[in-house]
Amino acid sequence: MRKALVESEAREDFNRARKAAFFTRVFSLFSRDRQRLLSLQEVRDAVKPYGETYRGMQQVAIDAIVGSEGRYADFNRRFLPRHEYLRHRWQSIDMAHLSDVILPPIKLYEVGGAYFVRDGNHRVSVAKAQGAKEIDAEVVSLNTDISLDPDMTPENLKMAVIEHERCAFMERFEIPRILGNDCVLPVTATGRYDEIVQHINVHKYFLNQYQNSEIPMDQAIKSWYRNVYLPIASVIESEGLMARFPKRTVTDMYLWIVKHWDELKQRYGNDFPARDAVKDYTSRFGMSWWRRFRAWLGDKRAKRALDTETAPHQAVAPQAVNRAEDSDRPVTAQE
Repeated sequence: MRKALVESEAREDFNRARKAAFFTRVFSLFSRDRQRLLSLQEVRDAVKPYGETYRGMQQVAIDAIVGSEGRYADFNRRFLPRHEYLRHRWQSIDMAHLSDVILPPIKLYEVGGAYFVRDGNHRVSVAKAQGAKEIDAEVVSLNTDISLDPDMTPENLKMAVIEHERCAFMERFEIPRILGNDCVLPVTATGRYDEIVQHINVHKYFLNQYQNSEIPMDQAIKSWYRNVYLPIASVIESEGLMARFPKRTVTDMYLWIVKHWDELKQRYGNDFPARDAVKDYTSRFGMSWWRRFRAWLGDKRAKRALDTETAPHQAVAPQAVNRAEDSDRPVTAQE
């Protein structure tokens, strides 16, 4: 009799959890990212942890568990079950809970203050459904300097990583001191500051060919900014390129166009003008006014293109950086 009652109660618990998951999905149609459980691999790829540290057994706040290593598609951000096929395992865990059976601790990864389930997704889901605030866990930390907020969406995570990379770049190369506090060089994707560093290093290499001794890095940065970046940025703005690439920045476009310009020079010769490269890039990859208008009206296909649009050129083109400053006079010690 007791077993039948426990089975019935567990079945009703799962039904309630599934109903709550359904209504959460309905009420968050326009903010689905906020309801999605984060993928640990997605976070690893973004923050690039530099090591692991075993933290041992801990009591972890359930609200701080924001993702999973392998079952992120099975539960939403509140760890409510999203699929009927989870019923059998979920109910068996709930029956153990209702019968006061002690279950082994779950296993978690900690990343930047947030937690991801290695083993025990159903146990987290049941514990949360039963109103538990904490859960016993064996924790391994993935070391990173980036802090994660429990309410963070994938887009928030990307922006946090970009800001971390920007601050590291600005501090390492003393950009505010060399170029002024107004020089921000914003980008919209991770890894782009490494590309900028490569552009600067290539520019410095070619400038050094005119010198008897190696020029300091701050002079190379100043020369790259004045003689490579700003001329291309000026063409981008004068041609109205940014209107065709909403949600992108001038620095994004600089990196993509340098790559595109290099390809055009290889095809048509080194005298191919930068302004023509900008126009060609815009006509090939820019979003038309009609497509932007459809996105504004709510056309899902157009809006998806607007939200996820990325330029096809991600790689750095050292040749283009070299050719961009072919006419640049040698940098002197006084500059």
